[in-house]
Amino acid sequence: MRYEEMLKRAYSQLPPEVFEHKRFEFPVPRSTIAGSRTIFHNFKEVCDILNRDPQHLLKYLSKEMATAGSIDGARVIFQGKFNRDSLEHLIKRYAEQFVICPVCKRPDTKIKKEKRLYFLVCAACGAKSSIRAV
Repeated sequence: MRYEEMLKRAYSQLPPEVFEHKRFEFPVPRSTIAGSRTIFHNFKEVCDILNRDPQHLLKYLSKEMATAGSIDGARVIFQGKFNRDSLEHLIKRYAEQFVICPVCKRPDTKIKKEKRLYFLVCAACGAKSSIRAV
């Protein structure tokens, strides 16, 4: 009987998002090519869905595409022509590396910096995993 009481107490201390079972939907980028530039229209919306700092995602995308990008309101303008499929693939890769918890596979994470190291801390299961710097 003592074990069941301890288990109930442990469950009561977990955050409510642990018990929600909703499927994480990867955001779909809306982009257009204007001359030699690519405009990523819903960049801010994608950052909000992923719960990440826009500067962090911009830095990742710029490095992966080997180009310069600048934030212009809710959108980003990249130098060069990039199709929507390549942007979508990079966002999925970003989410797998910097958003999804490797332990419980949930997107309820935050990036924490400790000294010179970065960690992905999960709010759902409490896991702390090291990640590379962008």
